[in-house]
Amino acid sequence: MKKRDGLWIAGAVLLLDRLTKAWAAGLPAEGFLLIPGVVRLRLTLNDGAAFSLLGGNPRLLGLVSLAVIAAAVFFLRRKRFSAPATVGLMMMLGGALGNLVDRLGAGPVPDWIELLFVRFAVFNAADACLTVGCALVMGCLLFGKEGPDGRKMD
Repeated sequence: MKKRDGLWIAGAVLLLDRLTKAWAAGLPAEGFLLIPGVVRLRLTLNDGAAFSLLGGNPRLLGLVSLAVIAAAVFFLRRKRFSAPATVGLMMMLGGALGNLVDRLGAGPVPDWIELLFVRFAVFNAADACLTVGCALVMGCLLFGKEGPDGRKMD
């Protein structure tokens, strides 16, 4: 799979993120218990990175994110990856772009999925796609039969 063929994945993730964040803006302040003891949908605003790290200046964090995305796109253009790794990378790109739109626009990133069975940060669809995409890429690199340049490994 060529990376440009996978760009629709990044676009779909970005669209999913924008639509779900717009929907989550209408959640009641106390949230909505989706599955008791498992998931609550509750809107919070995160002005930092993952787990609210580097909070306080979302636009600066947005500029740093933009630089990282630009570096990643540059790297992606120079290497070949297997189809599953490309899917993972495009999921990561779409998720990063979704959160970047918020950081450079309104400032804080809306998070709205809260897991109740474990103590964990509230997150959004972009964060979920970033995590799944990263796990997919790591799995391909660690357990796949292809290296990061797409050649077969012995």
